[in-house]
Amino acid sequence: MPALPLDQLQITHKDPKTGKPRTSPALHPEQKAERYFVLYKPPPKDNIPALVEEYLERATFVAHDLDWLLALPHDKFWCQVVFDESLQTCLDSYLHHVPRKFDEWVAPTPEVVEMQRRLHRSVFLTFLRMSTHKESKDHFFSPSAFGEILYNNFLFDIPKILDLCVLFGKGNAPLLQKMIGNIFTQQPSYYNDLADTMPTILQVFSNILQHCGLQRDGASATPQKLEERSRLTPSDMPLLELKDIILYLCDTCTTLWAFLDIFPLACQTFQKHDFCYRLASFYEVAIPEMESAIKKRRLEDSRLLSDLWQRLSHSKKKLVEVFHIILNQICLLPILESSRDNIQGFIEEFLQIFSSLLQEKRFLRDYDTLFPVAEDVSLLQQASSVLDETRAAYIIQAVESAWEGVDRRKAPSLAEDPHGDSNGVMLTAEPDSQAPSHLGNLEEEEECLGAAAAPGPAVDGVELDSLISQVKDLLPDLGEGFVLACLEHYGYDPEQVINNVLEERLAPALSQLDRHQDRQARPDPTPLLTSRHNVFQNDEFDVFSRDSVDLSRVHKGRRKEESTRSLLNDKRAVAAQRQRYQQYSVVIEEVPLQPGDYQGDDYEDEYDDTYDGNQVGANDADSDDELISRRPFTIPRVLRTKVPGEGQEDDDDDDEEEVEDEAPKVPPWQPDHFVQDPAVLREKAEARRMAFLARKGHRHDSSAAVAGGPRGHGQSRETTQERRKKEASKATRANHNRRTMSDRKRSKGMIPS
Repeated sequence: MPALPLDQLQITHKDPKTGKPRTSPALHPEQKAERYFVLYKPPPKDNIPALVEEYLERATFVAHDLDWLLALPHDKFWCQVVFDESLQTCLDSYLHHVPRKFDEWVAPTPEVVEMQRRLHRSVFLTFLRMSTHKESKDHFFSPSAFGEILYNNFLFDIPKILDLCVLFGKGNAPLLQKMIGNIFTQQPSYYNDLADTMPTILQVFSNILQHCGLQRDGASATPQKLEERSRLTPSDMPLLELKDIILYLCDTCTTLWAFLDIFPLACQTFQKHDFCYRLASFYEVAIPEMESAIKKRRLEDSRLLSDLWQRLSHSKKKLVEVFHIILNQICLLPILESSRDNIQGFIEEFLQIFSSLLQEKRFLRDYDTLFPVAEDVSLLQQASSVLDETRAAYIIQAVESAWEGVDRRKAPSLAEDPHGDSNGVMLTAEPDSQAPSHLGNLEEEEECLGAAAAPGPAVDGVELDSLISQVKDLLPDLGEGFVLACLEHYGYDPEQVINNVLEERLAPALSQLDRHQDRQARPDPTPLLTSRHNVFQNDEFDVFSRDSVDLSRVHKGRRKEESTRSLLNDKRAVAAQRQRYQQYSVVIEEVPLQPGDYQGDDYEDEYDDTYDGNQVGANDADSDDELISRRPFTIPRVLRTKVPGEGQEDDDDDDEEEVEDEAPKVPPWQPDHFVQDPAVLREKAEARRMAFLARKGHRHDSSAAVAGGPRGHGQSRETTQERRKKEASKATRANHNRRTMSDRKRSKGMIPS
């Protein structure tokens, strides 16, 4: 028998009053256990021991209750979830009070971190089980009843879903996408709730603008009363009030981005309320004013200003990414996934969105930095052949005009976020209770570093002297050293220095300085002349290292007193080399020996005297006679006269026998030439080779037989046989297969026949 869904399941139990068996639905308030879930409170910010102990005690109760809840069977779990109001209050308190990653927080103790990780995991698993309508084949809900249970009992609503995306989105994106997708699939009424929530989301932007006094004309819903004072701009409002606005903006932007990143199907609902235009309009008005307000506050808390600048940069980046997610979901992805016949409406939507944003130049620049508009337009041109090229070119031209007067530099891609803030919120199933170190900056062109915001380049030289003079003209009693220190601290702004000195509002570091301090002369850097190094260093014309130079050797072009004939007649260079070359002409035939000089044998041409200076083998065990004894004197072979019978010794062990030259006897009156005729030597070598081959049994060269007789007179049988053998054995030598390759080339027309 198949199992019934929990919403249709009936169970039989004994009535506690009558004791008789009674049948009731499995999902009934009587099945709920009596248990009270305590509320969650965030950990203390100051790590006071008493507050930390109180937090750990309360968090332990919450963790034990959630562990008990998750261990319940399917029917008991859902009875507790549906009918226990304290459980829902406990879960809501956690979503509301748990620290976000962008919240200010002091580094907690290890015990607090571990408890937060445990609670974070338990809460996530509880919501995950609450969004699952089928746990197994025996424990499940019918889809329609599951949606009604979620919706009618307020187990999920749009604010709760937004908090879930912010808290658990990073690292748990696949589970969270499946979880929220199942909620919207089983209960489509949540789409209507999201549409009803959109005016509230848009009202957040209007409230920020109105509170900052930046509401555009005609955009205010209610008229301003005559007696009502005008709103302060971000530049005029107190720093703490500006901080609250920026934190509120950061929370809103991060929440919207996390929700659309997890559940992009909601983009259609957002765009029905013209969200893209409202977002770009808010960005164009609010962001520059807030940046300017932070930059102008140079005298206030630099650490707080740096933190506010980073949060504002983070908010800018998330706003641009929200716009891109909506544009990608409602225009670009359908164009890529649909056929060519159904994409015209999506292309028109894309062009319409950007046509409405052409006046928002600041937003267009920042969006084009992260997501180039030209690439999206190129995608439309590739997808459709009927694209309105005029409108597309107009949009690209408007984006380019937004960059006029601005240094265009591309920001790093989102995949290379230096701070790894891909989600901007909590960690995977565990919160980050520590304060965020840094949030990624959107722009590289503007960076806020403390209270100085964006310090200008260092001033030096005449310009610095001029600034000091401007201050001393009004305050002559101040010393130049004190004025220089003030200028460096206030970004070389003389008006601000004068104003702060007159109002006694100098920074603490400047107040401690002596106002009559003189300007210290800075040591000059290493002079260029003394640090110069090149190929002409210390030569005879180096005026930087020599005090005197021979000017007679310095001239431009040809000397005036010299002529061509005088240059040709100048033989000084020849005379200088003559003595050197004369030494080569001196050949001493015989060196006279003085009495007592050594008279040894003549130099032997074949003797190797390379190692005569070294005692080679002096310590070896060889005999002295073998290493030291002198070779007997021998006459070089080329100087010998031929003696019959000499050198004709046959060696049977050698494969090759040396055939001695049988040179004709030279008469004693005819001189013996040292170098013989090469032709004669070649003939002798050929004769020796033929004699050697004959002794070895090799056949004689048949080249003459192959050549044959003259044409037209016929060829002998031997010539014909030799030619046939030569043709067959061509492949055994170099240039293999010459005939084959020649025939192949001729067949392909490469060689004219």
